[in-house]
Amino acid sequence: MPQTTTRKIDQLLQEYGRSHQNPINKKIHWICVPAIFFSIVGLIFSIPVGPIDFLIDYLGPFANWATFALILVLFYYYSLSPPLSLGMFLFVSLCVFLCNLITIISPIPLWAISITIFFASWIFQFYGHKIEGKKPSFLKDIQFLLIGPAWLMHMIYKKWGFAY
Repeated sequence: MPQTTTRKIDQLLQEYGRSHQNPINKKIHWICVPAIFFSIVGLIFSIPVGPIDFLIDYLGPFANWATFALILVLFYYYSLSPPLSLGMFLFVSLCVFLCNLITIISPIPLWAISITIFFASWIFQFYGHKIEGKKPSFLKDIQFLLIGPAWLMHMIYKKWGFAY
């Protein structure tokens, strides 16, 4: 009888999901996980380009450290699930677009907005895990910081009937 193997993405999403069963904690995660991801993108986006400023002529506002970091993150998602990486690419693109927009129109620096979002979101995340009664997954394995957004994206895929 052939033995079926579970894909790594399925194992990671399953493990992440075990500590995210409480409906209130899930709702908090739907808001705070994307907010934390965005805030980290915003903080990295805010780092002066320095050695890569020659790329500004070619990439415009996308010549920043966030773009390079997110390329690596997308390769990680692709290694887990090519279809899921497409959804994450769309989310990542939205984050970079919003960072650029905030940089252009906001009188408050992007880094200040990002720090505020980051700390506020983590306060709610830890509150959600207190309600859940389980520690956040990333305390066990740091890669779960990237699995959180993928877990939400896979829920969207499942709802829309897309394979991930």
